[in-house]
Amino acid sequence: MSVTSPDIALFIRSLYGGGAERITINLARGFVQRGYKVDIVLPRAEGPYLDQVPPEATVVDLKTPWVAASLPKLVQYLRQARPTALLATLHYPCEIAILAKRLAGVSTRIIVSEQNTLSVEAKETSQLSVRATPLAAKFFYPWADGIIATSKGVAADLSQVTHIPMERIQVIHNPILVPELFDAASEPIDHPWFEPDQPPVIIAAGRLHPQKDFATLIRAFAQVQKVRPARLMIFGEGPDQDQLTALINELGLTDKVALPGFVKNLYAYVTKSAVFVLSSAWEGLPTVLVETMAVGTPIVSTNCKSGPDEILANGKYGALTPVGDSEAMAKAILEVLAGDRKPVDPAWLDQFTPEVCVQKYLDALGFC
Repeated sequence: MSVTSPDIALFIRSLYGGGAERITINLARGFVQRGYKVDIVLPRAEGPYLDQVPPEATVVDLKTPWVAASLPKLVQYLRQARPTALLATLHYPCEIAILAKRLAGVSTRIIVSEQNTLSVEAKETSQLSVRATPLAAKFFYPWADGIIATSKGVAADLSQVTHIPMERIQVIHNPILVPELFDAASEPIDHPWFEPDQPPVIIAAGRLHPQKDFATLIRAFAQVQKVRPARLMIFGEGPDQDQLTALINELGLTDKVALPGFVKNLYAYVTKSAVFVLSSAWEGLPTVLVETMAVGTPIVSTNCKSGPDEILANGKYGALTPVGDSEAMAKAILEVLAGDRKPVDPAWLDQFTPEVCVQKYLDALGFC
């Protein structure tokens, strides 16, 4: 365990392959590039993004089986390392970090980062711990030294759920558009679906979980198939794998839909696909949409709470369809495949760059 005094500690569940985990890596890189000493504190040092941690940052492995069990060791870490500020992301690292400060009796500033629309997530998820997150946030978040929401929609939802005044919640977009993204996007791929004269490939990515509602996308793809040949690849892992596979079989799409699992370099595939689809029932500020928009691949997205409308400028830079509406999604996909593209103004992307976002995070953490 670290016994030095970092400027900034970043606390998150793990470094598995999600948007929040990628943002943690991007923030760590941005902070160290500005000369700050950074610790990445993990209940368990696991996940494919571990090898992307910048070498200047220190990974602190609390070696605990789950997030809640990390509380005593996080208290110990705060007492020993005494970082100037700790940024916690996702539940329940946010609540654990707030409680750990009170138990440790240290002056470390605890800033929590809310990445999702809590009310929708709690309503749509059967898992008891997830359904309890609005109540936990309502109880713990007022004790935080600062609260960051990743989008205006997330901020409004958080304020409504917790009754925390909007003035206490700072909206900061995530630093998504790092140079490495464009390097990765230009890498070649070796897959028969992307060879010349093959049907267009539709790409989607995310945890195979009800939040992402890939079942609606698969049903939409079945409708697309009735009009023109195409293929669908959904990258990710999760509990809905068997259910989605069964739906693919039921619709007779086994040779046209692939579930390849997690891939480190998603954007080598995205740049070579005809359209990227986000079918989510809810989000916070979906990182993948910003990245896809930046590499120039057309987008079809549900207009879910929250983020897609903010990212796509209310449909100016990508098609927005109702949540759960496979017919509308199929229509939008077919329009893109027919050539209806929405060019993105490069200046629009500046708000998602590290140059803009990292400084806002530093201000929120107290490094003005």
